[in-house]
Amino acid sequence: MHAQTLRAFANLRAVVEDAGLTMQHVIKCNVYLTDMRDFALMNAAYEAAFERPFPARTTVAVAGLPLGARVEVEMVARRG
Repeated sequence: MHAQTLRAFANLRAVVEDAGLTMQHVIKCNVYLTDMRDFALMNAAYEAAFERPFPARTTVAVAGLPLGARVEVEMVARRG
């Protein structure tokens, strides 16, 4: 689970950087977990992906995710 979350943030970091931004430009994350017992592991990866102050975050439990994933992350970043 922790590895899936780290991979999700690494993939999103690549997208953000390709747009000429950094993770400091991220203002909001939506995190979808198939099991809320994974929250602590996801939170550790979240804290590793960002610097303080952390972006706003919503975390919700879902019944399932594509390809058997246990976590999915959506980020919103802005310029300026």
